[in-house]
Amino acid sequence: MPQIDPQRLAERLVLAPEVHAALASGRPVVALESNVITHGLPYPDNVETALAVEAAVRAGGAVPATIAIEDGHLLVGLDRETIQRFATEPGIPKVSSRDLPFALARGGKGATTVASSLAIAELAGIAVFASAGIGGVHRGAAQSWDVSADLVQFTRSKVAVVCAGAKTILDLGLTVEVLETQGVPLVTYGFDEVPAFYCRSSGVPSPQRLDDMATIARAVDLHWALGGTGGVLVAAPIPEADALDGEAIETAILDAIAAAEAEGIAGAGLTKRLMRAVDAATDGRSSRANAAVLVHTAHLGGRLAAAYAALAPSRPQRAAAGVLA
Repeated sequence: MPQIDPQRLAERLVLAPEVHAALASGRPVVALESNVITHGLPYPDNVETALAVEAAVRAGGAVPATIAIEDGHLLVGLDRETIQRFATEPGIPKVSSRDLPFALARGGKGATTVASSLAIAELAGIAVFASAGIGGVHRGAAQSWDVSADLVQFTRSKVAVVCAGAKTILDLGLTVEVLETQGVPLVTYGFDEVPAFYCRSSGVPSPQRLDDMATIARAVDLHWALGGTGGVLVAAPIPEADALDGEAIETAILDAIAAAEAEGIAGAGLTKRLMRAVDAATDGRSSRANAAVLVHTAHLGGRLAAAYAALAPSRPQRAAAGVLA
């Protein structure tokens, strides 16, 4: 199997000074995706939310490292000017893990998804990643085979993922089944069900519940000590004050699916239809809930990273070769 070339990686991997210093000294770092800046929220909400998410990581006790692609380089840690640039430039493509070599070869900008952020975080030596909601098994996947690359990447990248479960428009039960089949450890933080993004309850029982980050950090450490080749998924529900009504959203999703089937809409077109249906059913509150989830999971990600780093203060994180921004 081909091995990572440290020299070529060093030429491509650009670490922000704060991130580089934290990794070199073993201090906690949390990776963040840039797709939410370019595609998740409109301007200027995307800038405000990105900065709030980074602040939440700091409040949790870690250094934020938002990841993006620019001019053939993997940027790990963005300053405010770069966040502003990504937030306002139209047409920046999403880059998943399979797209990384093409994005680097082509140059230009790219916004990282969950899957590509995990791949880059591992290269940089970052042990924890935070996101609002992960991808998963789409409804109707028995016919479409539409399954997110996120689920495969969890088996490849040794990075713990803190999230609020899978996106509500997905088949959450099948998503959990696929995670089990792939051997991806899934634990919920202080909750008996697998949360459903901006809805607290999914009706899907949690395979494991733990109520403190120190224990979760030990479980993550032991997973890798036991030879685990991928990550650990840590799911925490959105705070009650920010949660949306799950029944109303489910009704809107089912109505949108029926209408889309009648019109022959599938794939990415169906996903957009479902997201619009959720937004309409909540009078736009889903966007605010999305921002609230991002901040909440970022704070928990900071706490998990701090707890993991505290297990071995003298052990530097898995730092890789890279250059300073």
